[in-house]
Amino acid sequence: MPLSHDQVAQLYRDHAPALLAFLARRVLLPEVAVDLLAETFARAYRDRARQRGEGEEEALAWVYGIARHVLASYQRRGAVERRALRALGVEPRALSDAEYDRVEEFAELASLGARIDSELDALAAEQRHAVRLRVLEERPYDEVAHELGVSEQTARARVSRALRALRDSPTFKELGGQPDHA
Repeated sequence: MPLSHDQVAQLYRDHAPALLAFLARRVLLPEVAVDLLAETFARAYRDRARQRGEGEEEALAWVYGIARHVLASYQRRGAVERRALRALGVEPRALSDAEYDRVEEFAELASLGARIDSELDALAAEQRHAVRLRVLEERPYDEVAHELGVSEQTARARVSRALRALRDSPTFKELGGQPDHA
């Protein structure tokens, strides 16, 4: 049965904090998680007539499906958009300190960050350096290779091995996701 305006609003009231935590634990950026949450519920509202399940549980599963699609879209376009925004000097609206702290608290980002740092530290030094340059600093492979003093093919192999190790680590398995592809 399609959702009403009131049902979508109720889903938001009841489940927005948990969905925000779900998103924040995947993107690790509270501002981005807030934007993704807004996009998720905007799409849920727009497409509410398409929801065909019965009951709140199925409606909530449908909203989480939308969130996964919004997240995947963000991850595909994110690196390009972030570089374009930086080049244009455009800064997204910053969260207030209280908003930022609240999102971090929902998603337990402080402890998650420490666990991710631990997973990175467990990598071989050459893989750790390669993944930091490519993924965290978003540098192109030719720059990574130059910085590491290796061929571009070797740089790609190191990043690939590091991402595979991270994907298979307990932290990323718990998140149910994968690190961004390089």
